[in-house]
Amino acid sequence: MDFEKLFIGAFGATVGVIGWLLVGLYIQQRAKNRAAREAARAVYFELASNHLNIFVALEYGSFGALSRTSFERLLPELAAWLPIEELQAISVAYMGQAGYEQASRAEDIPLEVRRQSLLAIHDAHRTAVALLRARAFTRSEIARLAQHLRPDQMRLMDAADDGAAIGGERTQAATHA
Repeated sequence: MDFEKLFIGAFGATVGVIGWLLVGLYIQQRAKNRAAREAARAVYFELASNHLNIFVALEYGSFGALSRTSFERLLPELAAWLPIEELQAISVAYMGQAGYEQASRAEDIPLEVRRQSLLAIHDAHRTAVALLRARAFTRSEIARLAQHLRPDQMRLMDAADDGAAIGGERTQAATHA
């Protein structure tokens, strides 16, 4: 038996196994990141919808329903992918939904308290939407998203992001916060 050939064969097999292991780990990590990015995109659109509903409630007193289905279903993927600070900011936005529901139903809340509550919830959503947009989409994807909005939709999205009214001047209906 030639020990030199045996050693070379064993060494080659070891290098091959380690190489395949590293390639497998790399492929698995990419698949995990892709799944987490897709999860972040779904949660982004849910948060953006909630953000617009909160903005409309703040500006016009019309309270639409908020959703949390995507967040609850996709939280494990987000938790494994996002830095803890970003995950916390997103969670804070969803935690504000209880305050939103209370503001929409309770008649005994003073208008200024309701307004301040909605402003805080709005700011939490604005922060969460911005964080997810930056992480889940490339710059070219963000530009393409904006291309498919009508001008009135774009003004609404910009107003919600800026915290200003659609007409440029912050107005309030008499019936809302």
